[in-house]
Amino acid sequence: MPAHNSKTEHGCQDDKIIDIQSEEKGIIDIQSEEKGIIDIQSEDTGITETSESHQSSSFPDGGWRAWLVVVGAMCNVFSTFGFVNSWGTFQAYYQQGILKDTSPSNIAWIGSIQYSLVFLPGIFVGRLFDLGYFRSILSTSSVLLIAATFLVAQCTRYWHFVLCQGIVIGIAAGGIFGPTIAIIGHWFHRRRGLAMGWVSVGSSLGGTLLPIAANKLIAAVGFPWTMRIIGFILIITLGVANLTLKRRLPPVNVAGGLLNLQAFKYAPFTAYCSSAFFSFLGIYTVLTYVSVSALELGISESLSFYLLSMANASSIFGRLLSGLLSDRCGPGNIVIPFTAVAGILTYAWPFARTQRELMAVAIIYGFSSGGYISLMTNPIMSLGVTDDIGRRIGMFMSILSLGALAGPPISGAINTASGGFEVVGYYAGSMVMIGVALMLLTRHCVLGRVLGKF
Repeated sequence: MPAHNSKTEHGCQDDKIIDIQSEEKGIIDIQSEEKGIIDIQSEDTGITETSESHQSSSFPDGGWRAWLVVVGAMCNVFSTFGFVNSWGTFQAYYQQGILKDTSPSNIAWIGSIQYSLVFLPGIFVGRLFDLGYFRSILSTSSVLLIAATFLVAQCTRYWHFVLCQGIVIGIAAGGIFGPTIAIIGHWFHRRRGLAMGWVSVGSSLGGTLLPIAANKLIAAVGFPWTMRIIGFILIITLGVANLTLKRRLPPVNVAGGLLNLQAFKYAPFTAYCSSAFFSFLGIYTVLTYVSVSALELGISESLSFYLLSMANASSIFGRLLSGLLSDRCGPGNIVIPFTAVAGILTYAWPFARTQRELMAVAIIYGFSSGGYISLMTNPIMSLGVTDDIGRRIGMFMSILSLGALAGPPISGAINTASGGFEVVGYYAGSMVMIGVALMLLTRHCVLGRVLGKF
């Protein structure tokens, strides 16, 4: 946004407050030196400009403390997104075992509730983060996630799994994941893409190792002890996260309360939030059903379960590469092609009939979708300032959570109605490509030209 030209000043040295009224749009409130807060609010867009103390030159962008925060964030993402990304293994196991009398679409609701609740609490957690509440949210959510994981071991009926694995684990993961992403925005600016790439590796590691562990352990010690062992793993990873994560900037009570609805007057923000909603209607369909589709083709059970781990393992490289490239080219310029490739692979997945074809689809899909998941919040960070970063990310996540909630069950219902996955691929791939089109619209609104960093 262009800087505001002010013409009048009203000074009061006793209160150390200067109000500068802009003739055109903005209002600048420079509060006392004791508070050290500068807010510049645009009445037209609701997007806040940055204060001098929050300029890019003031960000550490490295150093042992900043990278220690990245390690803690990796552990958090391992425990939340990595755990949730393992859902495909549970979907296949439940369909073959404990919940075999329940339709695949109904079982998929458990995973969809998990997916959506990782993001949905963001609107509340983000606002609380901006106000300074971080440690209490992280520790409480960590305890809740661990307790719910142990409780899943005792589940035997469908509603048990919906409550424990869907709702409670989802809410707890959301309380951890939302502020974790905002914390990175406090420590990194110029190298934010690289930092987010490393953070998201935690998701890939969790999504790779936990399905393999679950598959092996269920056969060796049974489902209840499998969940208990996963619970013990989460105690370690979340313990490290609680010890290493720390916010850097002071809390700021940004005007507007829980929601900054004025931000939606800013076309790029609205378009990008819409793109995430449509993308999430289809982006997790392959990860949810790739193991199930392999089993239906007669591929061995052991390989079918490993397809999900292959996809998550390959996403490590997609996340790191996209993070490296985004700092040079801009996150939006990297997210768009990566997401487009994921959409194309979603179309192709139902037509992979052999073991090698399914492995190729899983690996390439994991690589490309990992790039999108890794960087999807970075453009949102750039469409505003650090003071409002928690609330802005929270609104974005709450919108995409609706797509994450509805996407896999819709795919499951289409599969049941059509008797195959071809139409599922058409639906999910089309949703992802609509998301790509809206990302391109966002880029156009911001740059207004073909070439440029976005």
